[in-house]
Amino acid sequence: MSIVNGPTPDSDETFLDDVASLKSRVRAHTDPGRKPLGQDDNTEESQDGGGGRTRRGRPPLTRVQSSRDIDIVERTRSVDEMNRALPDMEAAYHTILSSVGEEPGRQGLLKTPSRAAKALMFFTKGYQEDLQEVVSDAIFDEGCDEMVIVRDIELFSLCEHHLVPFIGKISVGYLPNKKVLGLSKIARIVEMYSRRLQVQERLTKQIALALSEAIQPAGVAVVCEATHMCMVMRGVQKLNSKTVTSCMLGVFREDPKTREEFLTLARG
Repeated sequence: MSIVNGPTPDSDETFLDDVASLKSRVRAHTDPGRKPLGQDDNTEESQDGGGGRTRRGRPPLTRVQSSRDIDIVERTRSVDEMNRALPDMEAAYHTILSSVGEEPGRQGLLKTPSRAAKALMFFTKGYQEDLQEVVSDAIFDEGCDEMVIVRDIELFSLCEHHLVPFIGKISVGYLPNKKVLGLSKIARIVEMYSRRLQVQERLTKQIALALSEAIQPAGVAVVCEATHMCMVMRGVQKLNSKTVTSCMLGVFREDPKTREEFLTLARG
């Protein structure tokens, strides 16, 4: 078993709105012919040999749903497209400053539209990345079939409803199926999806489905805990509230003991 504390150095318009339908599809296994990203046609399937439970009482290794049909892994805007949008964004921030009663021409605000536009580009840089690019060649053949957890990955994202931050941490675990992913790539997957306009519920599911897409493990588990500035700075103004979301796929959804083991380790 491997546990790592934090990362190592190294609209979603097609997302299904029908939660019941999505849950049903997540429980389904993918087609046996599906292969992880970068896997060649000769890769051998993992089997438990006896059709029963694997060691430590876990169910046999099975594949979990792909994220391809949910279209969450593709780049949505190129770097050039984002750069060409900068002048329009600067003009929009100039208008916002005027609209709140400020004078955009005064010394302290002269460069604010440009700074704010570039900052927003950074906050949403995940739109310039896709899963294939992020994972790259960091998928490795290993006989490991024990749980891998990367715990307490820092999270910074923007609420798509109010464009204010939510901040927290994510723990990601998976049960390998003859393939492991470089540990830093798990943190990079979190970064790719969190650097977009998000809601926490969708972010949690996107990370789980992306990891499933990358290496087709026996199961994936993601738990996210975050503080939302839209609840702290405005609205109900509850300073100590935290939102916790989770997504369990494959063995983690089907086997209570495996799920409990992950949740225990993720809590530290």
